[in-house]
Amino acid sequence: MPTSAALRATAVLAATAVLVSLAGCSDDGDQGKDTSGETGLATQRLDWTDCPAPSAAEGGGTSPSPLPGGGTWQCAFMDVPRDYAKPDGDTIELALIRAKARDPRNRIGSLVFNFGGPGGSGVTGLPSLAADYERLRSRYDLVSFDPRGVGRSVGVQCQDDKELDEYYAQDSTPDDAAEEKTFTEGLATYAAACEENSGEDLPYVGTTNAARDLDRVRQALGDDKLHYFGISYGTELGGVYAHLFPEKVGRAVFDAVVDPTQNSEQGSLGQTKGFQLALDNFAKDCVERGDECTLPGNSVKEIEDFVIGLLKRLDEKPVKGIGDRKLTQTHATNGIVQTLYSKEYWQYLEQGLNDADGGNGELLLTLSDSLNGRNPDGTYSNIGAANAAINCVDDKARFDLEETTARLPRFREASPVFGDFMGWGLLGCSAWPVEGQAETPDVSAPGSAPILVIGTTGDPATPYAGAKKMADELGKGVGVELTYKGEGHGAYNGGDACVQRAVDAYLLRGEVPADGTVCP
Repeated sequence: MPTSAALRATAVLAATAVLVSLAGCSDDGDQGKDTSGETGLATQRLDWTDCPAPSAAEGGGTSPSPLPGGGTWQCAFMDVPRDYAKPDGDTIELALIRAKARDPRNRIGSLVFNFGGPGGSGVTGLPSLAADYERLRSRYDLVSFDPRGVGRSVGVQCQDDKELDEYYAQDSTPDDAAEEKTFTEGLATYAAACEENSGEDLPYVGTTNAARDLDRVRQALGDDKLHYFGISYGTELGGVYAHLFPEKVGRAVFDAVVDPTQNSEQGSLGQTKGFQLALDNFAKDCVERGDECTLPGNSVKEIEDFVIGLLKRLDEKPVKGIGDRKLTQTHATNGIVQTLYSKEYWQYLEQGLNDADGGNGELLLTLSDSLNGRNPDGTYSNIGAANAAINCVDDKARFDLEETTARLPRFREASPVFGDFMGWGLLGCSAWPVEGQAETPDVSAPGSAPILVIGTTGDPATPYAGAKKMADELGKGVGVELTYKGEGHGAYNGGDACVQRAVDAYLLRGEVPADGTVCP
């Protein structure tokens, strides 16, 4: 079921509506030595071929469409150590995808993307979002990959599709001892399934190892420097890379920035406030539109009271959803969260709330399914399992029932709509079979090239304040902050011309904007 610990770093591919809300954990699997200069795996060459259709773990579907101008997507695999402390031991395969630069004579190199999650497949994500970055393909090969544990890169597997339907439908905001027992047992059952099906990989899927993999990708691509575009969780991955390999950082952009100074509880509370702010902005827009808005209420509070009342009714009695699946309170909250990632989705939030109020939960359930990685045919990608595994490898915190309930009042104060939903999510890693690594990631990167850090004032998933924190942690002369005054999760693909000009000038011409630039 969705949990706030996952949402802390989630915002996977919001533009494609493929998001997830799960949490997940490791032992010392991320604590290996730096082997980036070794021969063997570090010097392998990639065999690029036509891309197959996405695997089930990547979400299924068809092979990516041809590129503008008739070019084709190319895919490859490369080997990396499962455990960097044992570089000559077992290996795992990483799946990669690329679109070659349109102007090879003026090619800068490869631009590697991570779109967030953790748990999002870059192999499927890049083709679906490529139009937003087409200008950058003039001088870069656009490249992405499935990080370890994700999709085709030894994707973590937990429960089967039927079990996941039941898991995601469970009440994630328990109201009494019986519901608390059901909730915690569901988390334990899920964690046990992950251990049974992917136990040997769980200790090694964290962000530190993924950052080491990034440097292997850089070498395999033949680039002296890593040119990088990270969105959401991808900013945390990029920050860890910059810390480990500051001298290898080329031109890098972090958009929709994770706050690296917050632990899992602080991050969850920050996201609770972020989604409440986004809902406030949605309700304000609804009020300003007057009769055009079909929701009941003439003020922000009245509209939000309507939402709270609807969720309470769904807690008591779910309504018709899709087939024999009903819209539960958890699904409805999840669907609302999905629509708040982008202002473009507000129309679906308005419709979904109206429909559910009238007894039809199909739209909100569809949105919830999208967030959880459920396909229309009832199959699931592994985005939820990967998100769980990576988050719990990274996050050291483990909350028990007493500690969680003691923190609920703070979450409820932060948001009357999302407080319980996010607060109970602190239990997400409680039953995980391996330990977490750290309270917060280290992203200090003295000696790195400048990194452009973009924060959006209305971002619900990675609140705006995190951008300055990331820039400060990267270090003086490294983190260059740009503010976008707008809504949604991710500024560059939100279409703002000012943001796009600044990013394009930096990535294509090396022109670093002034620290503190504000758009529009």
